[in-house]
Formats: sequence, C-alpha cells, structure tokens
Amino acid sequence: MDLALRPGTPADWPGIAQLMQMTFHASWDDELDQVKHGIFEPDRALVATDGDEVVGHAVALTRRLTVPGATVPAAHVSMVGVAPTHRRRGLLTQLMHRQLAEVPEPVAVLWATESQIYPRFGYGLASWRVSCSIETREVRLPEPAEPGRLRTVPVEQARPELARVFEAVRPGRPGWSDRDDRWWSYRLADPASHRQGSTTRRITIHEGSAGVDGYALWRARSKWSDTGPNGEVSVDEVVAINPDAYLTLWRLLLSIDLTRSVKVWATGLDDPLLHLVDAPRRLGTTVGDGLFVRIVDLPAALAARRYAVPVDVVIEVTDPLRPANTGRWRVTGDAEKATCTRTEEPADLACGITELGAAYLGGTSLAALAAAGRVRELRPETLAPVAAGFGWPVAPSAIEIF
Repeated sequence: MDLALRPGTPADWPGIAQLMQMTFHASWDDELDQVKHGIFEPDRALVATDGDEVVGHAVALTRRLTVPGATVPAAHVSMVGVAPTHRRRGLLTQLMHRQLAEVPEPVAVLWATESQIYPRFGYGLASWRVSCSIETREVRLPEPAEPGRLRTVPVEQARPELARVFEAVRPGRPGWSDRDDRWWSYRLADPASHRQGSTTRRITIHEGSAGVDGYALWRARSKWSDTGPNGEVSVDEVVAINPDAYLTLWRLLLSIDLTRSVKVWATGLDDPLLHLVDAPRRLGTTVGDGLFVRIVDLPAALAARRYAVPVDVVIEVTDPLRPANTGRWRVTGDAEKATCTRTEEPADLACGITELGAAYLGGTSLAALAAAGRVRELRPETLAPVAAGFGWPVAPSAIEIF
C-alpha cells in the first residue's frame, strides 16, 4: 500500500503523540504531552496516515544554531518515527527526502536514535557527547579565586537570569541552539515521568560581584547501601560566564550531602571540569555521538560560518539528494568573513555532503576524514591548512535533546 505524505495540522497532534509513545517506548502522560506539544510546529510537520492512524511523522523545528564564529537558522529535526506495523515500506526515506526538499534553512541538525540511519540522508556526525559518572569522594577541585554566593531558587524566579546567562555564553559555543520562551518552558519542564525516582529539578544560581553569572540544573536520588548513604546527583547543565562561577557551582554539585556520585549525560570534549579535577580518571568519562548536521544549502552554509585560519580552497562535492549542492565550490574565508561560489577551477579536495556536514561545526577534522578515506586530497599539501581552517578553538557540544 502506498501511503502519501502530507503537511501536518494542529489536529494531528494526538495521533503524533501516540506514534511517539509507541516508537520510543515512552510512558506518556498529560504533563509530558503538554511539554512536547509546546514546541510542536504543525506547519513544519510531515505525516503519513493509514486511515485515521498516524503511522509516520517528522518535524523541522525553527531555531538558530551556533556555528564557528556565527549563528545560522537551522532546521532542528525531531519526532521522527514510523509505526512498527508500517516499517520497511520506505516511509522513513520518503519523510527524509521530502523534508530535505522543503527545508528553507541552510542546515539541518538532529540527534540520532540509531546512528547508522541518518548518514545515508547526508547527515554527518559533527559533535561528540561526553558523559561522566563521577566518584565524588575520589576527586578534588581547587578553590575559586573569588567565590560568589550560591542560591537555589524557584523556576519562575530564576528563569530571566538563566536566559541572560545562557545568551551570554551561547554565541561562543558551536552546537548550542537558541531558546525563546517556548524552548525555555520545554527545557525547564519537569514531568514526573522523567524523574526516574529522583527529586524535582533544582536550580542553583551563582552571584558574583556583577550579579548572576552562572547556574546549574540538577536533581538528586536517594540511595542507601549497607555502609550508609549512597545517593546520586544528576546534572542537566552547568552554564557560567566566568571560571569562578563554573568552579563554585561544580564544588557544590560534587559535595551534596548523602550523595556519593554525580551523573552527567551530555557535555563537551573540552569541558573545563576535565581539567579542573585532580583525578580525571575518576570522572568516569565515556564518549558517544552527539549532533548530526546536514548541509542543505551548501553555498549559504559555508559562507555563514567563519574559519580559524584563512582558507582559499576549491572543493568538489557530491550530493545525490540535493543536486544543487553537487559540483565544485570555491570557499574563501577567515575569522571575519567568508564566501562560497560555484567554480570551474580544478578541485583541491573532494568529498560527499556527509563529510562537509561532519566538519561543519569545527569538531570533526577533514584530515581525520581523509585518513578514513572519506575526503580526497587532489592537490598536494592542500589538506592540512584547509583542515586547520575548518577547525575551531572551541569544540562543538550539545547540552539538550530537542
């Protein structure tokens, strides 16, 4: 049976929510439904129905993404799923192909539940996610030079300050996405079904001499062993404008009474905590895949970001799903400006659109991709300087699921 795709409508939400519950094996409730519904954009959704049942769905959410030296409009792809009864009929392929054909932003970005799926649609692994399982009795942090005041505050009281601190930090962090009121409501929502036996979310802010300059979102779970308290702290995010605020917040999180461990699901490869503790091995770090980036409009995307060192290179690109991206492109740029124009000049490098997506945030080296045989150097001694230019001093990271 051929199932045609159509644009979503507000009336589709209950069916989409039911599909998401089935696809992701989630315990859905009214509170969680309201949280998800708050960010839903029906006019940017695609649905497939079989009778009255929604059996396939994908949506592109409207946000801006920080990239090296700039921010760009980015389609944040989310809520992608196909009903178990309708798998292997090509629905996911139809959804991805049509969405790519209709996305107006220069790039699209997503978290992959199955990392082998999305590269075939041109998405490249652009950031790495560092998780920590910290043995708090085994690590020590230095004293901050100027410790400030810490306060744990209610959500509504803290929200304006959280937004101000986040916006002060976000423009310098590739991989972070902007948050309007809807997205702050989504981030700070605390449905009981997500707590997994832990407390409600705590919000602790740090006040320095110039006012609030950092915050931590966290929760704790009570555990006991035969030898006493063995509780666990779960950290959602720590954002700080300066090192003292960051250090003071982490000193608190690693010393919560009756706890012996701290879990961090997502931080970056260059998180300062990795360099602050006296026993880095006791952080229990693991590395997994983070954001996947798909370049949709190649000249717009490569001209929008900045380059760590000057580049002037011709790249031959292949893109089976977006033929307008296929061809030779001359990229010139530095830390201040960039251009990308079609050219007939001989190419210096050659790669697919997936590889450019992987390198786009500055965290996946073109040289590393070349070593894997995924980028070809066509003109000798071109790769190294171009790889340096596509890099960036701050490693990309992503601290929230969308």
